[in-house]
Amino acid sequence: MKETKSTNPELIQLIRFLKKQSREKNADIWRDVAKHLAKARKQRTAVNLSRINRHTQKSDMVVVPGKVLGAGTLNHSITVAAFSASGKAKEKLATAKAKYISIPELVKINPKGAKVKIIR
Repeated sequence: MKETKSTNPELIQLIRFLKKQSREKNADIWRDVAKHLAKARKQRTAVNLSRINRHTQKSDMVVVPGKVLGAGTLNHSITVAAFSASGKAKEKLATAKAKYISIPELVKINPKGAKVKIIR
């Protein structure tokens, strides 16, 4: 897999962590997330809450390999893990009683990545 050219130390550390977890836990989902995070910033995913709302159901776990944006609404409570989120998105997630966590927290909660959806 192509190494990242990013200079963001948090992002580089996260990509390395995800690759390591993928190897150790035999969970391909974390390798896929690392691959998407390694893309150039312009190619990285930015997902609106409306898209997350359309593709999820109550109590789903979702990972966004990029940024969560606040356009749209969320009608049900879910767990969202992302590299970053806008302030408005965090407010709307709190209003919908959804849980926003970092990607490493999700890996610790669910090391195998079972029943986790990737939203791009």
